[in-house]
Amino acid sequence: MLRNKVKELRARHNYTQSDLGNLVGATRQTIGMIEKGDYAPSVLLALKIAQALRVDLEELFWIEGEDE
Repeated sequence: MLRNKVKELRARHNYTQSDLGNLVGATRQTIGMIEKGDYAPSVLLALKIAQALRVDLEELFWIEGEDE
């Protein structure tokens, strides 16, 4: 299962889900689903989110059970 720190890192930047969605070309609903683990983003969207949150992709997303 794909895990992430989107919510935590988004909060550090004081972004709402809508703010982050606007930065990366996604809806607030999509960001919410990603945060809850209900939606696995495309590689392009994952990279855009990592860039917007100023972290490496591997820090933001990982597969549960794999070494970080």
